[in-house]
Amino acid sequence: MESLELIVAVAVAVLVAGWAARRTGLSEPLLLLTAGCLMGLTPAFGGVSLAPEVVLLLFLPALLYWEALTSSVREIRHNLRSIALQSTALVLVTAVAVAVVAHAFGYPWPLAFVLGAVLAPTDAAAVAAVARAMPRRILTVLRTESLLNDGTALVLLAVAVEVVAEDAAFSWASTSLRFVESYGGGIAIGVAAAFVLKWVRRRLDDPLLHSVLSVATPFLAFLPAELLHVSGVLAVVTCGLVSSRYGPRVIGPDARVQATAFWEVASHLLNSALFVLVGVQLPAAVRALTSADLLRAVAAAGAVSAAVVGARFLWFYTVPYAVRALDRRPAQRERRIGAAQRMPLAWAGMRGAISLAAALTVPAVTADGRPVEHRDALVFTTVVVIVVTLALLGPTLPAVVRRARFDADREQAAEVALAHRHLSAAALRELPALARRYAVAPSTVAHLERDITDRMTGGAEAARRSHGAHQLETALLRVKRKALTELRDAGLIDDIVLRGVQDVLDAEDVRLSLKAARMPAVTRPVPPEAPVASGWSGDRH
Repeated sequence: MESLELIVAVAVAVLVAGWAARRTGLSEPLLLLTAGCLMGLTPAFGGVSLAPEVVLLLFLPALLYWEALTSSVREIRHNLRSIALQSTALVLVTAVAVAVVAHAFGYPWPLAFVLGAVLAPTDAAAVAAVARAMPRRILTVLRTESLLNDGTALVLLAVAVEVVAEDAAFSWASTSLRFVESYGGGIAIGVAAAFVLKWVRRRLDDPLLHSVLSVATPFLAFLPAELLHVSGVLAVVTCGLVSSRYGPRVIGPDARVQATAFWEVASHLLNSALFVLVGVQLPAAVRALTSADLLRAVAAAGAVSAAVVGARFLWFYTVPYAVRALDRRPAQRERRIGAAQRMPLAWAGMRGAISLAAALTVPAVTADGRPVEHRDALVFTTVVVIVVTLALLGPTLPAVVRRARFDADREQAAEVALAHRHLSAAALRELPALARRYAVAPSTVAHLERDITDRMTGGAEAARRSHGAHQLETALLRVKRKALTELRDAGLIDDIVLRGVQDVLDAEDVRLSLKAARMPAVTRPVPPEAPVASGWSGDRH
């Protein structure tokens, strides 16, 4: 029952915090964190402990896969140098900065480096939750950095924990070899998994089975990597990126809509649940603190938080300028951004549940049975840094983005227009032959041809007609829904029949919504003031 109570409480917290965030404009991650902290103060949930295996083996693969699947491979390729430096060198720089500060507060060097590895990576969930207003290029760099730096940090953590728990000697050669093996092995397994699953997908006809495979994919990539002791993170991310390239060719529209709807809900729920669970751990971390007095522990955590944030700021206002001085190619000059535009990159350094899960994996005793000193302080510091970065950086990031005054992403708008023109031209070329094949009446062909031409030219008159047609079709759908519900209420059709017809109406509604979302802002339809009255909401149960 305790597990069920926790699930229900987390779900309620996610709903309430999400509703409050949309009503007040406050940071949703911060509200989720606060809700979790309040839960942790209650007797019912005060003893709840976040199992690191659940985060690293269940939450992490699923979240990484969806983030990778929805990333831009082209932008990653164009910004590969920045991403590679931020996901490797910046992780190491942050780990060293944290270790130096932690050692100054009494941590032994090995455990100080463990803390550095724990806090070095940014959190993909936290970054994705607050960085959506950024331009495509900047957002891709941040998202991909937060996907890949987990792999670097987890390898670094494994080495540091080995030194702490087993009194193993640190070796630069063996550590470098482990990094190469972890990265190379993870990427190879991710590519192999993606192409094996591509072969499987070509042989699936049922959209439901495609969706099942989509859910299983991150774990099918993660498991062999973990069994071979290479980076499961890199395997999942690589599999997601490769799958995003071949997906449009082997996955049908029904399966794609179904899987996308699932992943959007699942990723939001998993992200939100993680924030709540991190908040639950804060009171427990305070209660478990015995190796240092609370005031000193808070001072140490504050100093480490400053080191985490400061290292990132120092990086973004030094290293890019050094690279700029070395690389003066014209193509690179065109991609440079100013100091103001660099600020959101430096500001987006939130830590999250991955850091907490990593901290909880640190063993309580060494191989010879001696207790690991300061482990409780390490967990406490990790929780405080997560709270500080989410509370200070997350809510203020949108304002920082606005102050950066990024130029409008005209390139993306131009590419959207190009895609629509190209698709319309291709349809017009094939329309006569297809009309003859399917024996379509000339009047219908003329109507389709005019509609395609209007969309291709995108003139003001065509936009006005599209606007009016959209309003008419939407109103007719409301009429149909009302009539369908009246038939069911009168007992003339069964609920099963209602749901079958309703599925068709819902699919048409989704099509119209997507069409409206692609209209120019000036012609986008305004929702009616009040819906058509009906005895039933029309939502499918």
